[in-house]
Amino acid sequence: MLSSFFFLQGKARKKIHANLTETLDEHAPSYAIVKNWVAQFKRGDFSTCVAPRPGRRKTVTTPEIIDQIHKLILEDRRISVKSMSEQLGISREPVESIIHEDLDMRKLSAKWVPKCLNADQKRQRCQSSEQHLDFCRRDPNDFLSGVIGDHGRNLVISL
Repeated sequence: MLSSFFFLQGKARKKIHANLTETLDEHAPSYAIVKNWVAQFKRGDFSTCVAPRPGRRKTVTTPEIIDQIHKLILEDRRISVKSMSEQLGISREPVESIIHEDLDMRKLSAKWVPKCLNADQKRQRCQSSEQHLDFCRRDPNDFLSGVIGDHGRNLVISL
């Protein structure tokens, strides 16, 4: 590896990083990584590979967590990722990943919405839009009573 070669030549961290950047261009490691490598080399460890860590990999992307996040979003479409992560006791990154990748949702006008509607959802939205248009065409002055129904008879709207 080039970094260990430069280290064995007695070059400083900054010079090693500069040489790697010159040689590898945009594929060069960051200065922080070079700094860590040099610290390893000083301890006698010339391996630059990430060693596997012992134990089971911790994951929060379980069906239960996905369901809990989905339930939180359905209860409050304006809920923040920070709030969900605090309520569930997990970090923000997995919450964002679950929302975007598993639930296939995005934030639109401060509300969580599905990225794409399925065929049933599209059909249902078209039908309800057509019903609202029918109510409006029948009696534009009494449009709200057609939409709200009997529950809205005593509704007072002030503009």
